[in-house]
Amino acid sequence: MNNQYPERLIKIVAIGPESTGKSTICAQLATHFSTAWCQEYAREYLHQHGTNYTFDDLLNIAEGQLILEDDSAKEAINLFNQHQFSNSPIIFIDTDMYVMKVWCEFVFGKCHQRILNEIAERKYDGYLLCKPDIPWTEDELREYPELNTREKLYGNYRDLLINQQVPWTEVSGNDPKRTENAIAWVEQLVQSLNPKQ
Repeated sequence: MNNQYPERLIKIVAIGPESTGKSTICAQLATHFSTAWCQEYAREYLHQHGTNYTFDDLLNIAEGQLILEDDSAKEAINLFNQHQFSNSPIIFIDTDMYVMKVWCEFVFGKCHQRILNEIAERKYDGYLLCKPDIPWTEDELREYPELNTREKLYGNYRDLLINQQVPWTEVSGNDPKRTENAIAWVEQLVQSLNPKQ
């Protein structure tokens, strides 16, 4: 699997519990910054294989997510090379191995070593932590509509981000402010990564 992106590719990940707008915020940011975004592979996998998943299924989902991320990164770089809408190519990623770690540990009490290895090896430039403060949207693939469970999962994600060095921000509130705040944070992050621009 190719993990050799150009150094200038800025990778920003949206993480958080179910139904917190991760896909929506990635799509909106990709539109604003005229770039590509990586969708969550788990939805495709569960549609194909059903929701009665096993521990090993989560490893398959993780591996599919990594492939999708690499393919989407190439798309973002190609778009940049064609149009150069911004100073650096950017990609927005819905879900990374932190999400897979939380999912594995919450459901099965353990995590695949491959997922932990990828967390250590893959590098990102920013995280958008989506807060469960918007209404739950019913979906046949979603498991935890209870607010207390969603808030517990949110706490797990927040603990992960607090204990690492990559910049992150909380995505909260309603649109349009929710998206406007995310855009402003990304613009500030991009400026910090391109100080001479």
